[in-house]
Amino acid sequence: MQSRPTPARPTTRPTQPRPTHGGNLTWAASLAGCPPADILDFSASINPLGLPQSAVSAIQANLGALRDYPDPDYLTLRQALSQQHDLPIEWILPGNGAAELLTWAGRELAKLTATYLLTPSFSDYLRALSSFGAKIVRQPLKLDPSLAQPHLLIPAPPGSGLLLNNPHNPTGRLFSAKAVLPLLYQFALVVIDEAFMDFLPPAEQQSLIHLVPKYPNLVILRSLTKFYSLPGLRLGYAIAHPDRLNRWQTWRDPWSVNLLAAEAGVAVLQDRAFQQQTWDWLPPARQQLFEGLAQLPGLQPFPGSANFLLVQSQVAASALQQRLLCQDQILIRDCLSFPELGEAYFRVAVRRLSENQRLLEALADSLPHLPPRNA
Repeated sequence: MQSRPTPARPTTRPTQPRPTHGGNLTWAASLAGCPPADILDFSASINPLGLPQSAVSAIQANLGALRDYPDPDYLTLRQALSQQHDLPIEWILPGNGAAELLTWAGRELAKLTATYLLTPSFSDYLRALSSFGAKIVRQPLKLDPSLAQPHLLIPAPPGSGLLLNNPHNPTGRLFSAKAVLPLLYQFALVVIDEAFMDFLPPAEQQSLIHLVPKYPNLVILRSLTKFYSLPGLRLGYAIAHPDRLNRWQTWRDPWSVNLLAAEAGVAVLQDRAFQQQTWDWLPPARQQLFEGLAQLPGLQPFPGSANFLLVQSQVAASALQQRLLCQDQILIRDCLSFPELGEAYFRVAVRRLSENQRLLEALADSLPHLPPRNA
């Protein structure tokens, strides 16, 4: 019997559209001409300390349980989150990443007369709101690196909603709980995405989770994938009034969270050593990266409270991104998906000290070879 001939490999790589999110290593590798594993990714703001061993052990211990459906109520995971935040489990709803829960928040906000959005904003907010025909009112945030605490005075008519994130993405600014609190009296529904809040030590966090029982118009969204380096598992949760969460439950597919993600979530929430290791790593690494960026001609980084930095650039961000990919296999996040920022800005995640240094050296080499944006 003749063996089948081996199919010829394609001589050209498929053209992929420019991604609107960070972390698209397949797209980056197609430009760099290397395997995705060779890309040093500064575009996705994921904890560079990697997958906690507690998560790996939980996944391995539960592989045999894949033959069963997950608990549809996710009681064990909700109990772990309940202990984390000192709230009854009825006030907590796990989701297939915070993105799934953002979709249902968008459906709620679309019922209101308008939804105010602090811009520039994460592009997924527009997706969630537009999917349900929400009226979106953009509220520009003053882009000033020297402004430590921007005001949050937002003139809005009664019956409006508000969607914001804290710390703010992409600027990295942290709004104080005191600054956000008046908004709960002004808006019919306030949805706060706290996806990066856990990168701050507990004493420095400005979360409003503890106020949810007092304010039925407050919804908090959290992610477990960024801090615990689990983006491939997709795991987040919402904290809101039980009536609202019960309504969301009727809208979504059953078993939204897979079994391994739920078990890993329980494990990492109890991993105090990994949490402390992250809080110890971030401040010096972020300061090293900030100072290094500030010393490079043509770059102006914004001070930030999260695990990423926004940088204003005198060269076009997309050209810089492409040169870094082709020359150094380094991926930065352009800001073309933020219409208010465009080519004038890029964003970089904070990584380990040696990786940050590699980025700074690559930037120092690339910047002199690129013309100014307005040239």
